[in-house]
Amino acid sequence: MGKSKNKDKKNLTFIHIVIAIVFLIIISNFISILTEALDLKDNKWAKKYFSDDRLHIISSSENQDLEPIIQEYANKKGYNVNIEYAGTLDIMSKLNSGEQYDAVWLSNSIWMYMLDKNVKTSNSKCTSINPVVFGITKSKAEELGFIDKTVYTKDILNAIESGNLKFSMSNPTSTNSGASAYLGLLSTLAGNPEVLTKEHLENEELKQDLIDLFSGMERSSESEDFLEEMFLNGDYEAVVTYESSIININKKLIAQGKEPLYAIYPIDGVSISDSPIAFIDTGYNDSNKDTFLDLESYILSDEGQKLLQEKGRRTWFGGITQDIDKTVFNPDWGIDTTKYIVPVKYPSTKVIKLALNLYQTELRKPTHVVFCLDYSGSMYGTGNNELMNAMDYILTDEAANDFIQFSKKDKIDIVPFSTYVMDEISTDDGTKTEEMLRKIHEEEPDGSTALYPAARRALELVENEDQDTYNVSIVLMTDGRANVGTYNSLESYYRLVNKQIPIYSIMFGSASRYDLEDIAELSNAKVFDGRVDLVKAFKEVRGYN
Repeated sequence: MGKSKNKDKKNLTFIHIVIAIVFLIIISNFISILTEALDLKDNKWAKKYFSDDRLHIISSSENQDLEPIIQEYANKKGYNVNIEYAGTLDIMSKLNSGEQYDAVWLSNSIWMYMLDKNVKTSNSKCTSINPVVFGITKSKAEELGFIDKTVYTKDILNAIESGNLKFSMSNPTSTNSGASAYLGLLSTLAGNPEVLTKEHLENEELKQDLIDLFSGMERSSESEDFLEEMFLNGDYEAVVTYESSIININKKLIAQGKEPLYAIYPIDGVSISDSPIAFIDTGYNDSNKDTFLDLESYILSDEGQKLLQEKGRRTWFGGITQDIDKTVFNPDWGIDTTKYIVPVKYPSTKVIKLALNLYQTELRKPTHVVFCLDYSGSMYGTGNNELMNAMDYILTDEAANDFIQFSKKDKIDIVPFSTYVMDEISTDDGTKTEEMLRKIHEEEPDGSTALYPAARRALELVENEDQDTYNVSIVLMTDGRANVGTYNSLESYYRLVNKQIPIYSIMFGSASRYDLEDIAELSNAKVFDGRVDLVKAFKEVRGYN
């Protein structure tokens, strides 16, 4: 009997030990999962343990007009597709920093080589081609003798140097169309070498040609879609952008009873974007790969390619074609599908990065920008800390990581305001900002929000600036409603100045978008939302000036 009790006790002890071990294993796994959740960036952990059935695509913003095609097919097949849009170079930053997506749809294959090795792509295929061309109002193109004539890049440069042509384009350091156009101009003006090298970028004659060319740039845009909007709302004679964008702009110009643009394809080389789409292997999204492959196959099918053609994309790779919808690829707009386009050769990734930095520091037209900084009482604490961090970023070498740093040729004014507009802080050398930063850190938030008087003071500082020498812009930063001064007084003064000076705004806190949108509409500009990420908003606004 005693032996039986001892045996039962031993069995019970063994069971307790087993239970304890199992419990420890469960706790250990839970801690491991929790630790991983805390260590991983963004939604990577969520994708691994709570993955949904959505196909997450990050796409260059110029593909936004194609989304209805994608979503209509996805709805038919019962797929759940989410597409997020960003500038091409911003996509590189997002993916390289660990943000997770199932697929990427870029504007140009050259950017695929800028992805880090840990971003593993597969099944990459080009979906269409899109030349980047000069679109010039037809009357101006006739005046310059560019219609029914072989045009070289040097012909365009000569027209700009003589003061007979000005243009707008997307920013080369934030968009594919801008970067592709810039790299194409760089290559053709260098004589179309077999390989563009670092030595070419150091050629002083070539750099001067590019400085002369960019001196004719009136406006810069951080995105292709706003470039279209800006052009349609302004009074401009030329734009450098995608052929598909020229088609879209012309449809709207014709509808408004305005003169269309005429597309110019320099015979010595045109930049071509091939719009690749690829799957991103994260190790956790195998279930989405079949959906991606089916969607990719549809885009490349006869039906999908026809729909892309209707949006102004060329879907014949190389060569020429006569069989095309001329209401889209309209010959009266200079769009010619019967001639071969000579594509420029893109350089290595290393040379591309050097070229982008060279553009930002030496080649681009200098800027004169006025930042109006809100020091009203509502900025006290978090708001002021965020503003100071953003200014520290934009006015130091840290901005060079994103190719948005100021150069020696740039002018910067700071206009602080609260109840009253305070004395401005200025520099004529965009690299000398130490004293400027010291002074803006000394100001303390207090009082009301004199946004309109601050904007007027900013206009006074730049209204006499030579816009042939400087790209001029104003950036308002506020977290509250304007309660000193009136919009009408600002509008009257702006119209009196009678110059195209964009007034951008970055809103955060409880700022009134309505007030800021009025100012943006008045000046053909844009409002940026800095409430989630103020530094990101600064990056965006720098792409516009």
